Amino acid sequence: MTTAQLYHCFKKLSDPSRIMARGRSRLPINFCPNLIRTRIHFRSPTLHSKPESPKIEMDQVDGTEANVCCNHELTIKKEETRRKVMVVVDSSQEAKTALHWALSSAVQPDDIVVLLDVIKHSTIGENSERAGRGAEENRLLHAMKSICQAKRPEVHVELSLVEGRERGPTIVEAARKQGISLLVIGQKKRSVTLQLLMIWAAGGKTVGDTAEYCVQNATCMALAVRRKSKKGGGYLITTKRLKDFWLLA
Repeated sequence: MTTAQLYHCFKKLSDPSRIMARGRSRLPINFCPNLIRTRIHFRSPTLHSKPESPKIEMDQVDGTEANVCCNHELTIKKEETRRKVMVVVDSSQEAKTALHWALSSAVQPDDIVVLLDVIKHSTIGENSERAGRGAEENRLLHAMKSICQAKRPEVHVELSLVEGRERGPTIVEAARKQGISLLVIGQKKRSVTLQLLMIWAAGGKTVGDTAEYCVQNATCMALAVRRKSKKGGGYLITTKRLKDFWLLA
């Protein structure tokens, strides 16, 4: 190879355009620079939201009202579910005995004690006499209420004065209307002679007193209570299934 040929080959090898062409990557045949899309991401400007304090305050108000309504409903339900114990009272010692027994043995702290007294039905011409009896019975009811408050101050006491021709049916009807759960009434001890006289007067039929009538006809549980003896010795309880069941206290 001559000197001129060597020079020509060296010139071709040292050509810058050829060197750059060798270093370039091969592009596809259908490549078009105009189809190149530049993706530019724009950040949206920060929006200043309004303070939510009014909404929170409204939620707090709504929550407070809801709590008040809920507490009110619970109070009503609690009042509806509280048990009512009715004690029939009058001026007799047996009525006081029944009241003392009920307060010590039957009444619970959440119960409502209803003190019931019955006055006989009177005609129109006996209005003045009926008013006098009503005032006397009211004083008796308040005196019995004082006994309840002294012995069981945590118990709620209600007073009820009703009028009726017959004492037994009037008591049973009053207990039914007021939704009573337990009816307690004092019972007198009758001698054998008195029982025979009452049977004879009724034409041979067995006649019970007011307490026995209430025990047998009341729609709720009814108890007739009396002392076993004047000296003490506990109580005798009569129900529909038990008669003179002895309790020491």
